[in-house]
Amino acid sequence: MLQHLKKLDWLLVFSAVILVSFGLASLYSSGGDELTNFKKQLLWLAIGFFLMAAISLFDYRILKNFTAPIVIFYGISILMLAGLLVFGTTVRGAESWYRIGAITVEPVEIAKIAIILLLAKYFSMRHIEMYRIRHIIASGVYALLPVSLVVLQREIGSLLVILSIWLGITIIAGIKIKHLVLLGLAGLAVFLISWNFLFHDYQRERFTSFLNPESDPQGAGYNALQARIAVGSGGVWGKGLGEGTQTGLGFLPEPQTDFIYAAIVEEMGFVGAILLLVCFAFLLLRVMKILRHAQNNFARLVAAGFLVMLTSQTFINMGMTLGIMPITGIPLPFVSYGGSGLIALFAMIGILQSIRTN
Repeated sequence: MLQHLKKLDWLLVFSAVILVSFGLASLYSSGGDELTNFKKQLLWLAIGFFLMAAISLFDYRILKNFTAPIVIFYGISILMLAGLLVFGTTVRGAESWYRIGAITVEPVEIAKIAIILLLAKYFSMRHIEMYRIRHIIASGVYALLPVSLVVLQREIGSLLVILSIWLGITIIAGIKIKHLVLLGLAGLAVFLISWNFLFHDYQRERFTSFLNPESDPQGAGYNALQARIAVGSGGVWGKGLGEGTQTGLGFLPEPQTDFIYAAIVEEMGFVGAILLLVCFAFLLLRVMKILRHAQNNFARLVAAGFLVMLTSQTFINMGMTLGIMPITGIPLPFVSYGGSGLIALFAMIGILQSIRTN
């Protein structure tokens, strides 16, 4: 056991814990007297850490050599997403959670891991046949199932992340340029169809309001404007923990989840924003190192999928805070409050540790 622990990439773990610490500091400053979410996040961190250590003990090559475990895991994630349509609880306008007593569980976080493993398995078995368009179509069907269920739950942010995972893995697996162009055209067609027939009015407003939030400052543009005010008011050094006016007075929406980046920048300033970005960059570099040293295509694509998931989710979250992306409602990895997302991320780190040590 001790020898195994020595082989783990502790710099990767350390960078993830530092990111969680940024979130914990923000939760502490905005948590009020009871600090309920702060205490819960500490618990989720402990559970995630021990789950990461436990998963790292398993040989990932079981997943590489046997298809059944991945297919079963993917099937369970699809069933959990489908079950939300009947048993789900609406939180912040999306039907994306199961409520079990005081705990809420978000199955899409499990689905992200499942789609990474499934696509890595699929393409690693067919990497010499990537020139065949049918493999791209088949992989798209695997991604389309969770995407369709996420759309029905009105969870646009996770939709973008899952599509990014699929596109990123297909590119790294070796897709042809002409096929990539065809995918781009197909994606544009799907977006236009969704815009006209699937998206709700408030979802369309979120996409359009980020271009000109001042046109509706009390409606669709409110979240974007308040986030910009929070970021701008932080200055170089920030107002100090617990001193943020946008956060403390309730002007900034969802300061512990979707807009926690704005809350951090308001209280920690430009310096805090840069430190947070440096931590993310360092974590991504550690994942890239595991990717480069992976011993087979399956391991390489799993690491690539996790890298794409982290990058896309971070960019979307920070982008909507800074006004360069529409408001989609998606947490900042490791930083935002939420047990499902945090535990899933540490579980994925556990898989990467297994790839590193075996």
